[in-house]
Amino acid sequence: MLKEIVSKINMRRVLRYALYLFLMLVFQTMVLTQIRPAGVCPFVLPAAVVAVGMFEGGTWGAVFGLFMGIFTDMAFVESTVAFTLLFPLLAFATGFVSRFFINRRFFAFMVAAAAGLLITGFVQALRVMAADGWTGVLLRTTLLQTLWSLPPAALAYLPPARWIE
Repeated sequence: MLKEIVSKINMRRVLRYALYLFLMLVFQTMVLTQIRPAGVCPFVLPAAVVAVGMFEGGTWGAVFGLFMGIFTDMAFVESTVAFTLLFPLLAFATGFVSRFFINRRFFAFMVAAAAGLLITGFVQALRVMAADGWTGVLLRTTLLQTLWSLPPAALAYLPPARWIE
């Protein structure tokens, strides 16, 4: 039974997405954390999850999102399990929507990535809201993070678009 499951999995594709996950994490933690326009750091990892969900579908996107969420939670001290829960949901929802409602072109990806980035920003703000309550600074930070994350999010589109068979 295990041999049948492994034979159905395209190992070359799995290795490509493992490399993609690694490169996106390195790009996020080593490069984007050093860029802070208006004191807000861009966050590109939700766009990577959206890209894989869009091109691989909901199931495989959710698997990628789970692994990306686990590694993201390990990379950032301030989060515990938020990204592990959020990223598979984002990828699955994007995979579902791209299968039935939107195409897989660049513009549709950017709209889906913007939605994913905005949702991620609000989830990040929940922890602060629980302690301090809702303030205008949280909304400003969420919107700025989404805005600053859109240009590097365009880079997240390229590898999955080229790897689709």
